[in-house]
Amino acid sequence: MRQTALRITAIVWAVVLGGGGAVAQDTAAPAEQTPTGAQSMPAPGALAAHMSDPVKELTADHAKFEILKGPFASGPEVTAACLSCHTEASNQVMHSVHWKWEYDNPATGQTLGKAKVLNAFCGNVASNEVRCTSCHTGYDWVDVRQPMPDDPTKVDCLVCHDTSGQYAKQDNTAGNPPLDPVDPKAKTITGADAWAVDLAKAALSVGPPSRENCGNCHFYGGGGDNVKHGDLSSALFDPSRAVDVHMSKDGANFTCEACHVSDKHVLAGSRYTTDVALPDDAMHKPGAARDVAACTSCHTDQPHKGPNPVIGMKLNDHTDKVACQTCHIPEFARGGVATKTWWDWSTAGKLKDGKGYSEEEFVQSDGKHLHTYLSTKGDFKWGENVVPYYAWSNGVMTYTLPETTIDPTQVVEINSIGGEAGAKDARIFPFKRMEGKQAYDTERNVLLYNHVYGPGDGTALWSYFDWEKSLKAGMDYVGLEYSGKFDFVETHMYWPITHMVAPKEDALKCESCHSEGGRMANIAGIYVPGSGIGIGGKLGLVVFLMALLGVVGHGVLRLFGKKGDHHG
Repeated sequence: MRQTALRITAIVWAVVLGGGGAVAQDTAAPAEQTPTGAQSMPAPGALAAHMSDPVKELTADHAKFEILKGPFASGPEVTAACLSCHTEASNQVMHSVHWKWEYDNPATGQTLGKAKVLNAFCGNVASNEVRCTSCHTGYDWVDVRQPMPDDPTKVDCLVCHDTSGQYAKQDNTAGNPPLDPVDPKAKTITGADAWAVDLAKAALSVGPPSRENCGNCHFYGGGGDNVKHGDLSSALFDPSRAVDVHMSKDGANFTCEACHVSDKHVLAGSRYTTDVALPDDAMHKPGAARDVAACTSCHTDQPHKGPNPVIGMKLNDHTDKVACQTCHIPEFARGGVATKTWWDWSTAGKLKDGKGYSEEEFVQSDGKHLHTYLSTKGDFKWGENVVPYYAWSNGVMTYTLPETTIDPTQVVEINSIGGEAGAKDARIFPFKRMEGKQAYDTERNVLLYNHVYGPGDGTALWSYFDWEKSLKAGMDYVGLEYSGKFDFVETHMYWPITHMVAPKEDALKCESCHSEGGRMANIAGIYVPGSGIGIGGKLGLVVFLMALLGVVGHGVLRLFGKKGDHHG
């Protein structure tokens, strides 16, 4: 606010002093001062590095700009300072999925995005905003029924560009960082105890996004480390080569943007439209401009050279049917961080002595105990080194949206995988299949919104453990009809597995699939040697046996026929 007031003062003086001689003569000269904004426009070359200085990767050292030294009272004030030079940056961000949480899928006609869809984890964002939008790339989105305000200063530049390592978002303040004084009970979005963020220190440190910037949100989706995706966890901050050959310092040492290339703050790649293959055969290097984030954008669709040319050729023969990830990510949730595989909301609300309680009966390989029951959330199962679920996929997902009619006698697929067996645009792809139970309206047969976070409002499930009030509050909030009758239905949700790529020596071997009961045993549209003989194979075997019988019979007749008889 102080910076804004100084800007207005500077403009007023400019108008007064340039508006006419008489006015200028009647006005006392102001004390000499440097107008705000001039700090970012110093004398030509004043801040330029000399040949004797070390060469840096960036063309601008933000630590040299006075406007970034603060002090700042809020995140939006930092953004306002950033925009004094990067005038178009906020506009670019505000046209991205990261900002809008909305995506129109041209293949299905559905409007998707975190603000629109239901999920198999906490269920929904609407009515739980101050908690859920803590990971939004902006500040103060408290009502997802409405788009974010058209306010460029609400974009959070620091969440992606801080390199000081001390910038964080608080987990219940709609995207804002914890500032002094910090509530002793406050947590960051990673679950750590919150600290007072130094906004000026963060502003002076800005640089290209690192995996720390991306991971602080994406590794902790769903309420904890690796809860949601299964292949995105804190293990990727500094993974071994065995965990991720691309991101390891002993491997390619990629940042996320090496594959998720950005163009005007829009990043390639999305779980809503997984890129199973490039639409063309062009080869691109890491960081090169492209619209997709497919493996073949760097490796082509003929990547195998060995261990000998014949085997390499045969492996390349698989790439029109099998996604790279299928063989090269043999398991997910590697590196010592488990992923949640089952979430049963139907058991939430149980109390002991009138209070909520927890059970921690799963022990992660690093010794950490993980909850297997919470009164606030129900029962859970976890897994490490999980074998993926495999399915034909063309990258298109169709979602069960809030008003989609369901069949509660069947497992409800929150999102169904598109792609026909053997189709040119489809590949056998690995997924995490999240399983659990969610609330639905037994009269209308639709999934329900739940209201879980809202201390003091009398209806939030996590505070009051009352499903009837929670579901009614959630449905009232979004303005949808609710019969008042509910039960729980089993659901599946599919998450594409595309991170945690193993070194080539750890890729699946032939026998992993080409054996009875192998990984492809239940995949339609293919024949896997060793997995049994189909009808075509059986008919072929009959023909072969008949031919063999004919040859043997002919030989017997020759052997016991009259001597001297010869075929002409």
